[in-house]
Amino acid sequence: MAERPGPPPRFEPVREECLRIAELPFLTRVNLRADPGSRAAGDIGAALGASLPTEPGTYVTSGVDVLWLGPDEWLVVGEPGAERDLPARLRAAAGTGHVAVTDVSAQWTTLVLAGPRARDVLAHGCSLDLHPRLFGPGRCAQTMLARAQVLLAAHGGEEFRVSVRPSYAGYLADWLLDAAAEHLSGRPG
Repeated sequence: MAERPGPPPRFEPVREECLRIAELPFLTRVNLRADPGSRAAGDIGAALGASLPTEPGTYVTSGVDVLWLGPDEWLVVGEPGAERDLPARLRAAAGTGHVAVTDVSAQWTTLVLAGPRARDVLAHGCSLDLHPRLFGPGRCAQTMLARAQVLLAAHGGEEFRVSVRPSYAGYLADWLLDAAAEHLSGRPG
């Protein structure tokens, strides 16, 4: 298993009423490839407590987040420290089915934006229409944010999780803080 990098350098979490920005490091991430119509996919969904999402750009939550990445690909995101248990759970559920289960935890870190201004900050650098009718809780997308490739997921309570490669995390954190300056007290806007 590859060593996981720590928080991006120079990143100070922001906690204000209108906006919170922080890192949510060390989540467990497992890439899952399977035929969505196969028995193995159904058994994996049953083991997770929710069917694998088949609608593009959606995710389901049931103890873990299962994000749709493609017609036969999902990213299963669990709590930190589940790097051994979660892949083993998926493989056991698949049985002898033809699936690929790959721990990709070290390939990503997560930045969290939450609060009433989170959409405004993201809109500065994301070309997606982030209106709640189109990109509300349960929606996810692989997109670009400030020229960095990210996986963006909308959660309830105006919370967005931005998964990014660790090598881009420092840059993206700096960019988010700069884009958020107009909404933060005590910072030039």
